[in-house]
Amino acid sequence: MSSNMPAQQRADFGVIGLGVMGENLALNVEDHGYRVALWTHTEGKVQHFIERSDADRQFAGTRTLEEFTAAIALPRRILLMVKAGEPVDQMLEQLSPRLSPGDVVVDAGNSFFRDTQRREAALRSQGLSFVGMGVSGGEEGARYGPSLMPGGPRAAYELMRPVLEAIAARTDSGPCVTYVGPDGAGHFAKMVHNGIEYGFMQLIAEVYDLLRRGLGLSAAETAGVFAEWNRGPLESYLIEVAAQVLGARDLETGNPLVDMILDKAGQKGTGKWTEQSALDLGVPIPTIAAALDARFLSGMKAERMAASTLLPGATTGRVVGDAGEMTALFHDALRAAMICAYAQGMSLMRVASAEYGWGVNLREIARIWKGGCIIRARLLDTIMRAFERAPDLPNLIMDSDVGPRLLEAEGSWRRTVRAAVEAGIPVPAMSASLAYFDSYRTAVLPQKLTQAQRDFFGAHTYQRVDRPEADFIHTDWKGLTGQSGKEPQP
Repeated sequence: MSSNMPAQQRADFGVIGLGVMGENLALNVEDHGYRVALWTHTEGKVQHFIERSDADRQFAGTRTLEEFTAAIALPRRILLMVKAGEPVDQMLEQLSPRLSPGDVVVDAGNSFFRDTQRREAALRSQGLSFVGMGVSGGEEGARYGPSLMPGGPRAAYELMRPVLEAIAARTDSGPCVTYVGPDGAGHFAKMVHNGIEYGFMQLIAEVYDLLRRGLGLSAAETAGVFAEWNRGPLESYLIEVAAQVLGARDLETGNPLVDMILDKAGQKGTGKWTEQSALDLGVPIPTIAAALDARFLSGMKAERMAASTLLPGATTGRVVGDAGEMTALFHDALRAAMICAYAQGMSLMRVASAEYGWGVNLREIARIWKGGCIIRARLLDTIMRAFERAPDLPNLIMDSDVGPRLLEAEGSWRRTVRAAVEAGIPVPAMSASLAYFDSYRTAVLPQKLTQAQRDFFGAHTYQRVDRPEADFIHTDWKGLTGQSGKEPQP
């Protein structure tokens, strides 16, 4: 474990942090012909990892940060896979004094993009390059090909590019990595990815509930439905996973394993960050917000159990209709709602890119999400083509191909939501998606009354429909109350 080696024997790449993701990324990098230096805080972990690896692996184990940095060829390319938050700042504080101008440090954890912006500016002042990179795909993706979303200095990305393109997942559209944009753009993209993931998982859960509780299908039958859907337009990683999960049996009881799992969903914060960022930027993401709320509500298990006894409903919990017909309706509704989740995420990326001067290419974002990541789906080909046709498309549902697909699914979508409401089965994300679609294409919304009320009690002013470009005005509403006259046209 010595760093006293000739320059030609130094490592091409360094990895700090040997948790599951760090180990798998290190193995992935080494698979592609790069000699990798390793270091972690935990004593003995580097040696243990190397001992578990094949003898011919090109790993350089180090015991100290001094040994680690000395073992890497200049300019250094170093990947951090440590817990997000304060541990990243602590690691950078220890590491940066041991680096040289031009070195690149990549934070591959789930860091908040604002923290990445701050860290990038701090390291830039020291002559160092900092890249915040979203990594999606879980353990398997890290090992064999993730989707990578790097953001930071363009020159730093170009230095990292050969390694990143080598280890990324590949599709018919190329390696699933692209330069997202400056400073926090990469981590913002990963945050939005995770927000869309929240939306998808909630939508799938709602349809699962409609199939099992609403139609009375068994877990095995529901698994079959999802498996069949995964061979068509809904083909995606999360639909595939749903089929596999629903087909699993509990070794203790023999019951479907899903039936033995407590209905409390956790979350690690990226969904909350997505909603907070959308609120800051004034971008509606109701499907994602509904999914986050649903997880919070699921955590209120004791309260829900009590309420189920104290507040019994008059609904049956069963969906009325032919099972085959209703299943087809659910399929179309799920596809439409998933498109809306993508649309909301892409709109958030577009607005953030303009706000922060990132220049994000949404076509490229759709392309790199086609493989390796959790939200990969056949739909992304459609989305990629939409942004090829119109790079500045304000909303995905305005695309000449996507919009008609939503209109075709509209009847199934409405019948699905109506069937759920009548059965007393909550579908917050599905109904939020439909409301988003309806609201976005409504020329006149009732918020004219909202604005009038704001002006009434707070003098917040308003604009007139007959003079929309004129100055905002305030009215003494009390003086008009009860006055007769011709009602103005909307």
